[in-house]
Amino acid sequence: MKFLLTVTSLLAVALAAGQASAADPLLERAREVFKPIPSVLPAVKDNAVTRDKIELGKQLFFDPRLSASGLLSCNTCHNLGMGGGDNLETSIGHGWAKGPRNAPTVLNAVLNQAQFWDGRAEDLKAQAKGPIQAGVEMNSKPERVVTILNSIPAYVRTFEGAFPGEKKPVSFDNVARAIEAFEATLITPGARFDQYLEGKTDALTAAEKSGLALFMDKGCSACHNGINIGGNGYYPFGVIEKPGADILPADDKGRFAVTNTADDNYVFRAPPLRNVALTYPYFHSGKVWDLRQAVAIMGQSQLGEKLSDADVTSIVAFLGTLTGEQPRIEYPILPPSTAKTPTPVGMN
Repeated sequence: MKFLLTVTSLLAVALAAGQASAADPLLERAREVFKPIPSVLPAVKDNAVTRDKIELGKQLFFDPRLSASGLLSCNTCHNLGMGGGDNLETSIGHGWAKGPRNAPTVLNAVLNQAQFWDGRAEDLKAQAKGPIQAGVEMNSKPERVVTILNSIPAYVRTFEGAFPGEKKPVSFDNVARAIEAFEATLITPGARFDQYLEGKTDALTAAEKSGLALFMDKGCSACHNGINIGGNGYYPFGVIEKPGADILPADDKGRFAVTNTADDNYVFRAPPLRNVALTYPYFHSGKVWDLRQAVAIMGQSQLGEKLSDADVTSIVAFLGTLTGEQPRIEYPILPPSTAKTPTPVGMN
């Protein structure tokens, strides 16, 4: 009887969703282009996501001792209280160095095709290793990180629990795996747009639906689609008209640095637009602080169209519906250092 009730309930939900789609042609069109964030955690390739691994990854994500200075953590540039970024033009790293690009949000990053603006990291494991070692970011080395973690008995025990049966569970690879497991939990379901896609047709206002229609009709959804509303393709910045050097710095040629292919000059991964109202400033250069201005620039540069003020207002209204439920993360109590723990290297 319980099984029959479950099947009946599922059929009722499916029927209601079908009826909503039939009554709202816009919804039917949107479902062909976008997908809601699933309620279950996405699978992570070659890395089983376990509770122990997630808890370890959370500690490491917040631990500044992974940096040479003992001051910078993953959360410094990917602040979970600020939309998963740092709301700076470009991040400030070791020695107060200014990074070359705007920090992408870590929220929903597990749903991206690849990581970084140029896609040079195939997954979050590879991504996690980059900033720890980058001289303008955390400026550390794998050996130093492993030495620090091995000097802290509580961390050694936690690694043993997260990676049971391994001869040397405390490794730089496992640091990356643990951080990836934690970051895989940082999804933001329940956005009003997700509710709309799931059949709640009154989740969006008339103005927001108008913006959604424009977003598709104007061609924005050609690059920004799928579950993450982007993050799944590479496109030139300036398909029709390149922005000025104040927005598109001439010395940052994007994916060209990864592929060394002329066709990849000024090509970047389409940024995911989930929570875009929270992730200012915009573009890889971080030069644009206003979402309206960013939308207008994209119309001109990517679509070759000067969007009217009314169109920009409508599209921005739609983009506001992409803000989902933010992860509620309890700040971890980190295990204390010991006399064997290497001391920080100054920021000066």
